[in-house]
Amino acid sequence: MGDAADKNKGKWLFVAVFSAVILCILLYASGFPMPVPYGAAGFFGPRGAGNAGALARLDNQVHSPCSSLPDHTICCDRSDENADVCFMSGDVRTDAASLSLLLFPPRARSPAAGATAEEERIRPYTRKWDGKVMGDIQEVRLRVARPGEEAAGAAHRCDVRHDAPVHVVTAGGYNGNYFHAFNDGFLPSWVTVQHLRRRVVLAVLSYSPRWAGAYREVISGLSGYPVIDLLRDTRTHCFPGAIVGTRFHGYLAVDPARLRDNKTIVDFHRFLAGVYEPLSQSQGGGGGEPVERARQHHPRRPRLGIVSRRGTRVIENQAAVAELEASVGFDVDVLETGNGNAMAPPPLLSAVYAWRGVFSLIYRNEPLGLTQIYIAQPLRHAGQEIWMGLQTTSGARRQDPVFARRESSLSREYSPEHVVVADPERAKRRQGSTDEGDWDWDFVGRVYLNGQNVSLDLARFGETLARMHSRLLRQREREEGPE
Repeated sequence: MGDAADKNKGKWLFVAVFSAVILCILLYASGFPMPVPYGAAGFFGPRGAGNAGALARLDNQVHSPCSSLPDHTICCDRSDENADVCFMSGDVRTDAASLSLLLFPPRARSPAAGATAEEERIRPYTRKWDGKVMGDIQEVRLRVARPGEEAAGAAHRCDVRHDAPVHVVTAGGYNGNYFHAFNDGFLPSWVTVQHLRRRVVLAVLSYSPRWAGAYREVISGLSGYPVIDLLRDTRTHCFPGAIVGTRFHGYLAVDPARLRDNKTIVDFHRFLAGVYEPLSQSQGGGGGEPVERARQHHPRRPRLGIVSRRGTRVIENQAAVAELEASVGFDVDVLETGNGNAMAPPPLLSAVYAWRGVFSLIYRNEPLGLTQIYIAQPLRHAGQEIWMGLQTTSGARRQDPVFARRESSLSREYSPEHVVVADPERAKRRQGSTDEGDWDWDFVGRVYLNGQNVSLDLARFGETLARMHSRLLRQREREEGPE
């Protein structure tokens, strides 16, 4: 009896081992993803891609000098006039004392052919031409560990190991401003790391709880990991790679021709919709009392919202404008920003998203505060936005009426012949520059952004409103059909 039991046990043991071997063979042959040891070559690339696959996946830019370097190297692309970006592939560790990222190659490994310099320095911000602000951005050192440094490696022993690369950015510079937070920060970060699909750790310079709280949805959309406060966290964090700095494709712009996966600004809009729409729905839509009233408005009257400011860029005759809009046939609500400044983030950006979902038309006198368009769902019934300001490539429907000079408060401060009034495009240009896009931003901010209000010509603006009201009704009839 015992012999028979032993034989059966041996038989089933053989079957179990044989089955396990066959299963492993099948998994390997089918390309099933197998775990890769921390810091191993090809961590980010498909198995068999070798070292080149690792860094190629870190850098999503077409024709980049950093697209095909081997593992255990540092590469910086400084070709863009707006921003530098550096990549590290291999065993990367933080050194808080020197604000450095150290790259530890395998022991007894000779430098790879084509390897870059042993040390690079970078200020990770997208305005490198702006010496004034760049002087306030902390410089990060990227270097290869020196011989013997790992042997004395107690100082660089990993306190926290991460299974994703680190993306080093800053919340400093002009990021306290709503427009710049997206234009200088979040949009460039998305362009740089969206292909990693949240498998990236954000390490932030000039981190503040206020910044993290105001933009928590966007931050969590970029990264599935807790944020690291790079200046205050003294632990040694270890990563299988690093991206320091961001790409920059222009003001609120994404150039699909420069990306391997051909993403566009529409994809960024979808990204933001993905992070804000669920939140606005879970909060019952958010947006406050004006939005709740808008949801209950007359079903046949288009809804119009006025984004109201205080201090600068004020619509001086706002009450009369609201009466005019109502007489044309709109239901009107005034949307107050949290502090009267549409350039600063409202307490919950999901509320802005909710605003867009219930209004057919939004009006703002906002030359640079165009950022809300990126966190907004499409307006109902092919809705429109009216504003003064810069053109963008967002694809949103909008109207940009040419405001008469007399409607600007600047016409009361300058003579009609003064360049500020007579030729604003030339006035904005940096002195001596022939490039129309080379603006003197100190001057623009002082005069046009912070020194200008508008008093609308009601007769002229009424004609614009009437056209848009008719267009909205026609669009609604096409979408909903006759009653």
